[in-house]
Amino acid sequence: MRKVLIAEDNPVNRELLRELLEGRGCEVAEACDGEEALEMLERTRPDILLLDLGMPKLDGFGVMRKIRENAQLADLPVLAVTAFAMRGDREKALDAGFDGYLSKPINAISLAQELERLLGRPGARRAVPAQAADSLYDGKAGPEDPRSNA
Repeated sequence: MRKVLIAEDNPVNRELLRELLEGRGCEVAEACDGEEALEMLERTRPDILLLDLGMPKLDGFGVMRKIRENAQLADLPVLAVTAFAMRGDREKALDAGFDGYLSKPINAISLAQELERLLGRPGARRAVPAQAADSLYDGKAGPEDPRSNA
C-alpha cells in the first residue's frame, strides 16, 4: 500500500484528495500547512507528497526548498497541487524541484496518471509527460491553451 502525505490548507481540497487516493488503495496522512508537513516528514516517510503551493506559515516553495536540502528527503517525489494555473506557473514549480504539477480543480484521471508516473516506474520521476501541460487546458481555444504556439 502506498503512503501519501497531503499538505493542503483547504479542508475541502484535502477531503477530495483523500477520497481519490483512498479509492486507489493509498494510505493517506494530512497536513494543514507547510510547517506541519515538514514535521510529519520527520516522523514518517511517505512514498509521495502532494503539496499545495499557497499555504500559511510556510508555502509550498519553502517546503520544497527544505525537502531538497535534506539528504534524507531529497529523493522524495513531490507533486505540486495548486490553484496557480497561469501561464508559467507549471514551469516555475518544476524549476523549483517539484516532480510534477496538477492544477485545481483536481482531475481524477490526471492525478492517477501522475501517481503512476511518479510511483510506478523507478527513474521516471523527472520525465514530465506532455499531457501534464494538457491538464491546464480548460477546453477553450485561445491564449490560455498551453498546446497553442501563440
